Amino acid sequence: MARAAIYLFRNDLRLHDNECYNLANRLADYVIPVYCFDPTHFQPTWHFKFNKTEKFRAKFLIESVEDLRLKLRERASDLIICKDQPHRVIKDLISKCEAGKIPVSAVVYQKEVTYEEVNVEDKIKDLCSGNNIKVHELWGSTLYNLQDLPFKVRQVPDTYTNFRKDVEGRSRVRPVCQEPDTIRPLPPSTTVELKSQELPTLPDLGLKDLIENDRRTAFPYKGGESAGLARLHSYLWGTNAVATYKETRNGLLGTEYSTKFSPWLAHGCLSPRMIFREIKKYEKEVVSNKSTYWVIFELIWRDYFKFVCLKYGDRVFYRTGIMGKDHDWSQDMKKFRLWAEGRTGVPFVDANMRELKETGWMSNRGRQNVASYLIKDMGLDWRLGAEWFEAYLLDHDVCSNYGNWNYAAGIGNDPRENRKFNMIKQGMDYDPDGDYVRTWVKELARIPGGKVHVPWTLSPRELEAWGVSLGETYPNPVVVAPEWGRHTQKSNKKPAYRDSNPKGGKNQQRGIDFYFKSDKQGGPGGNRGGGPG
Repeated sequence: MARAAIYLFRNDLRLHDNECYNLANRLADYVIPVYCFDPTHFQPTWHFKFNKTEKFRAKFLIESVEDLRLKLRERASDLIICKDQPHRVIKDLISKCEAGKIPVSAVVYQKEVTYEEVNVEDKIKDLCSGNNIKVHELWGSTLYNLQDLPFKVRQVPDTYTNFRKDVEGRSRVRPVCQEPDTIRPLPPSTTVELKSQELPTLPDLGLKDLIENDRRTAFPYKGGESAGLARLHSYLWGTNAVATYKETRNGLLGTEYSTKFSPWLAHGCLSPRMIFREIKKYEKEVVSNKSTYWVIFELIWRDYFKFVCLKYGDRVFYRTGIMGKDHDWSQDMKKFRLWAEGRTGVPFVDANMRELKETGWMSNRGRQNVASYLIKDMGLDWRLGAEWFEAYLLDHDVCSNYGNWNYAAGIGNDPRENRKFNMIKQGMDYDPDGDYVRTWVKELARIPGGKVHVPWTLSPRELEAWGVSLGETYPNPVVVAPEWGRHTQKSNKKPAYRDSNPKGGKNQQRGIDFYFKSDKQGGPGGNRGGGPG
């Protein structure tokens, strides 16, 4: 009797380097590829009830699924698209195949590690165990395979450096697996009635439609394997931008300052092993330097957070983090909204937050700074920031996002509780002429040069000349940290909270020496775990 295998696509929306796809094609006479737009992905976030998936990532996801369907159709197959929970869809497919005398013998999917994803897996396993169907869980989202780690999961090092040195020295990156020679078709429609739903629109998912991309975006790309592979080829072989990645990766404007691979990595449209293979080929044929290695360095960061979440489980989501440390964080939603909407009165923070809200993208440098500001300056619960990022980021990856926020809050790996970014120093270091701030904070567009980072230090005459009225056209800073001024950098005073909308410019700092000369407060500059950004 002919048998069928169901392959549930999840965060592995590609055909290249896809072991699940290969296995499914070896296991049965027919393969049913399925993608579920799970309604739980579009419900409110756990604590603060933001949209779990906002329109930018939803659009990217829809594009990715559409591209996957096209690739399967090119191979005389298709993608069954459903708007339901996976275990319910699989149960229906099992029944239809049984009725058509082509029973399902196997269900294949990529293994995930965090709470909601594991719950999905548990429901599928419960269903299949009752139907004598074998479940195949494959590891496929990381550069280094779980089975190849030189230590057990419970022994994953608690510092990235030790993890990196161990895997680089004692493990190996598996080669990219090739597509199967034989592509199994769907069961014949005359025997098994398989109905795929239409691709959903954003309104179908309960989201506002996205008319067009913001022209200012640093990420003007589409979702899908085709677009991801094209970006990989362009960044390496087209522009050679990879050869200067380490020098440019902290940029803020434009498409070429960083790889922009992370959204495709997060959705599984690009395999980390494919990136690794192409980097090694580029190093052999063009140049091998610190920049080419640094892309691999960032891929290992991404791996690290995945394995840390596997080690610590749900603790990454707890207020106290994986290290079990609590702090007196506030959940003042009024203050949080100022941060989320880019109205803190600190231009470098506001520019980054507005870019995120308008495009779904934020640079690595921006992410580190706004996280530090939310936690260390505003004193807010880090989970507010983590859930907001979960909602808006195009490249949201559960392990990378929550691992990074644990780190920023001093409750994660390699915690340094006193690590704090100096917003003014960071702005002047990475946006010295203020072009980035003026791009996103239009109220300050006429303030020239680096002065745009500190409007509250400007004289009333200057503000009037440049069309700015603090507290009216642009808010006074809700927090002024003492280290922002050279004369107060050694003060132990706590940040001074202010009303964000008073008129006038009372208590403005004066002078030009408003940031540290050393970077001791800046912390490391790496892209911590989302993959090359």
